Amino acid sequence: MAFVTVHPVILDCGKLKAHYACRETACSPRRNRVRLLTRRSRRTHPQRLVRAAQEHVEQTSASEPIVAGNGAASVYCYIACSPLKNDYLERVLNARVYEAAMETPLESAPLLSRRLGRRVLLKREDLQPVFSFKIRGAYNMIALSEPSQLKGGVVAASAGNHAQGVAMSAQLLGIRATIVMPCTTPSIKVDAVRQRGAEAVLHGDAFDDAQAYALRLAEERGALFVPPFDHPDIIAGQGTIGLEILRKHSGPIEAIFVPVGGGGLIAGIAAIVKRLRPQVKVIGVEPFDADAMYQSLQAGHRVRLAQVGVFADGVAVKEVGTETYRLCRDLVDEIIRVENDEICAAIKDMFEDTRSILEPAGALAIAGLKRYVQRETLSSSASPTAGSSSGALVAVASGANTNFDRLRHVSERAEIGERREAVLAVRIPERPGAFRSMMNALGPGANITEFNYRYASPEVAHVFVGLTVADRRGAAEAMAKLEAHGFVATDLTDNEMAKLHLRHCVGGMGGPDFSPANEIVYRFEFPERPGALARFLNGLRGWNITLFHYRNHGSDVGRVLVGLQVPTAERAAFMEFVERLGYSYEDETQNIAYRLFLRPTQASLT
Repeated sequence: MAFVTVHPVILDCGKLKAHYACRETACSPRRNRVRLLTRRSRRTHPQRLVRAAQEHVEQTSASEPIVAGNGAASVYCYIACSPLKNDYLERVLNARVYEAAMETPLESAPLLSRRLGRRVLLKREDLQPVFSFKIRGAYNMIALSEPSQLKGGVVAASAGNHAQGVAMSAQLLGIRATIVMPCTTPSIKVDAVRQRGAEAVLHGDAFDDAQAYALRLAEERGALFVPPFDHPDIIAGQGTIGLEILRKHSGPIEAIFVPVGGGGLIAGIAAIVKRLRPQVKVIGVEPFDADAMYQSLQAGHRVRLAQVGVFADGVAVKEVGTETYRLCRDLVDEIIRVENDEICAAIKDMFEDTRSILEPAGALAIAGLKRYVQRETLSSSASPTAGSSSGALVAVASGANTNFDRLRHVSERAEIGERREAVLAVRIPERPGAFRSMMNALGPGANITEFNYRYASPEVAHVFVGLTVADRRGAAEAMAKLEAHGFVATDLTDNEMAKLHLRHCVGGMGGPDFSPANEIVYRFEFPERPGALARFLNGLRGWNITLFHYRNHGSDVGRVLVGLQVPTAERAAFMEFVERLGYSYEDETQNIAYRLFLRPTQASLT
């Protein structure tokens, strides 16, 4: 006998609701059909149940139902079926992953759980020897291959983590390995591959470019090509994660969130979870700019993306696998897409709970889990009768291979991704004291994270302001306070150009009417604490501010570059004021960078 998995279904037949048990059901290879037995009321006509079964099968499968006999109290419904191409339960149970990989912990995330009001568990695949889950599938496939297939070594294409998995597997098995990696791969991943004795070849800008070249290399060398996701042994190796989750948490689980690139990880987890605990949701998470699986499931066939974003380089895949798509189509409950800022916020969430730093693709599942909770919370508020499962929410923390330099961008965007920083453009009158008035309008509790300004006009000034907010409503509340005091504010929190570029470009050489003769530029350092910037501004009374740049970098001191118009006759009084201020300072008026980029020349004024 072969087997087919029958998924949960409730057939509404008037007074009868027939529940099909979701379990492995015997399927005759000869007749290629599965017999489903359901009880019915004597009042329910058998054909009503049959029609309901037909409708269900037609909506969920390409197979056509074949109906057999019925009894007085039951209906036997034979549904044509195709046995699973591969018995993944057997493959997972026989996987050889633990010769190279470790069984990672399933840890609680207390801070995130408290904030979301749900129990959140983290599957710590970032703790693997190669700092990602990829060692599981790679080792499993290579270890299960025939010796004759490995004589020419192995070749793989990868955005990084699969590369390290293949390199370590080949090293453990004493096999030559060549890894083709996109040119955008973080150097930490390239170096890790080479440290394990594998040859690293950089080719193309995305995974698909690297894979095409790797396939040619494998053919030329007679080597075994180890795909990153689209192979039953790869899928089964990753599926051991699902088995570990179910074994480590015997209590109720509402959903397991899985990052999706080519689909190998989620296909493996879904294949085992839906076999053993079908009521558990398996939810994939993709970035909006690399959503090949989402688009494929929406279209009903595999879709090839013209281009993909590479921020989450571990899932930057243009086209998902054939087998992974099939399994996801049949088993995955949904795909949630997230913004890159949400990924940055998820990296911060992981750090706050575990003091570990995930790569962007590794934090995808956490970002999707948070978006899911927010959606379900809004849904419950709109429909109190909807209810929600009290089961745990599990996120697979899939990897931690990231460049240290990338953390600058992550920290910059995390607060925005969490909606805990608002970015505003505020128009104020160009006159002394306007800055203080703006700060007073925001109130004493305002925590300014960024403040950029350069003189441009004698009438109006535009200030780039970042401030900490409690939630998504914070920006609107801050704007209302400003407008109540006569200021005009524009919300730039979701403006990509402003967040990526404008905040670093605010400046210039002043307006055409601006004379640099009386401008002096000083750099100050003051103790960084809430309200410190407001106190600093209040100390600068008496002189007109022409340039201002401040950014809270989480340091113990705040650093400000400020330009002021101070006539020559008042310089001595200004220096007395600076000394009384008590802050560390540096006169930057003669700094070459200021004179080249910020101080107007006579030529620029004519």
